[in-house]
Amino acid sequence: MCVNCISDRPRICGMSTKPYFKHHVFFCLNQREAGEACCSDHAAQTAWKHCKTRVKQLGINGVDGVRINQAGCLDRCAGGPVMVVYPEAVWYTYVDNHDIDEIVESHLQNGQVVERLRLPDHVGR
Repeated sequence: MCVNCISDRPRICGMSTKPYFKHHVFFCLNQREAGEACCSDHAAQTAWKHCKTRVKQLGINGVDGVRINQAGCLDRCAGGPVMVVYPEAVWYTYVDNHDIDEIVESHLQNGQVVERLRLPDHVGR
């Protein structure tokens, strides 16, 4: 029970310190105009779908688990394609579904960052 609002659903009042999702993942699916570099040029939509499917197959999706979301431009075009995992704010790049699977199994399931796919903090547009 929430002591601040006399509710048995503390997330409703916002007083819970436990995050809604263990991991919240955002895939940049932005498409830029005029031939500018963008994540959509690197099959980002396919990677997002694969990740979402894999997380569901493993049964780690949903509340207290993992949420996979689409995003517009995340402004890290030079490192593209990109995805970011919160709450750790770990930015990744990837090449194919094998990379996505490694991120899912290592980071999202076991809490181990995949250093070989991690973007340096300074890589931007």
